[in-house]
Amino acid sequence: MKGWLHIFGRIFCIWAVVLCAPATPSYAASELANIQAQIKKTEQQNKKLAQQVDSSNKEVESTKKKLVRAADRVSTLEEQRGAVAKKIRELDAQRDKLEKELQKNQERIADAAATILFVASHPSFDSENMREYVLTSAILSGAADSFDAEIQTATEQINQLAKIREERAIEKEKLDRTAKRYADEKDELDKLLRTRSAQNQKLRTQQSALQKKLRELSARAKTISELSAGVGSSQMSSDSRFSIRKLNKPVRGNVVVHFAEQTALGLKSDGWHIRVRGNALVMAPADGTVKFADNFKGFGKVVIMSHKNGYNTVMTNLGEINVMLGQEVLAGEPIGRMDSDKPEMYLEVRRGDKAVDPARLFREDD
Repeated sequence: MKGWLHIFGRIFCIWAVVLCAPATPSYAASELANIQAQIKKTEQQNKKLAQQVDSSNKEVESTKKKLVRAADRVSTLEEQRGAVAKKIRELDAQRDKLEKELQKNQERIADAAATILFVASHPSFDSENMREYVLTSAILSGAADSFDAEIQTATEQINQLAKIREERAIEKEKLDRTAKRYADEKDELDKLLRTRSAQNQKLRTQQSALQKKLRELSARAKTISELSAGVGSSQMSSDSRFSIRKLNKPVRGNVVVHFAEQTALGLKSDGWHIRVRGNALVMAPADGTVKFADNFKGFGKVVIMSHKNGYNTVMTNLGEINVMLGQEVLAGEPIGRMDSDKPEMYLEVRRGDKAVDPARLFREDD
């Protein structure tokens, strides 16, 4: 009996040790601590990544806004320099015309002077031949009057020529003065364009399939309208406004054919034909997304943008495109430059499947 009690006593001691021992082994506690540390580290990494993404998005938006301001400055300078260069050409034409007229006047003055000298060196005051005397006197008087008139005209032309040369010198100084400023602004714009291009690297890797699809559409489409309809547009809403604020047309120049007017081919125009200077900067007419940016038969390089409320804008005859498919751009952000050999943009605005008069949306006199 004592033996059994001894055995039961030992069993009870063992169970007491087991029951009093910790529920979780030490190695389990250590593993839990590791997992918690990894979770905390991952959360910190995610937070840091989110901050980087946020910072990157802010940098992209900042670049876009800087591009809008830079594009406006460059476009304004180009317009000013174009106007000054035109004024210089007009002054040069006036100068050349005056110099030719002055040359002719000098020849007439020389002829008048020769006539006076000839008559004066062959006087005929013979009282027996009064006819020759009167004739000589009349010739001298007429030649003198002609001489005075030519001298006066020549003097006026010389003064006018001096004014033209002075005005030309002033205009040339204006052009020279803006040369460095223009070069600096253009350099800044080019840097920002390169920055935007680098920021669009992710977009570049996603667009190959879409590019292929749009090229197939471009091959099938017969007109600009078909192409615009094929790329699609934003959702139409009851609010038919293109933008809250009135915007400028995408390129600075003169509208030579308005909406619904006849083109040179005798066709009714569904948009504006805008005459521009060669290589003019082209800017986004409103906030939107690039839906097409490629060549299209007969229209050079074409950019189609989709804007809010079902609007699309079509811009043709670009020589250089600086945006990519799917890229979101702000109003006034540079999207390319005109072809210097085709200085006329065709601008078409469509809402759904209907052409809209650009005059409803853009100022013509910007």
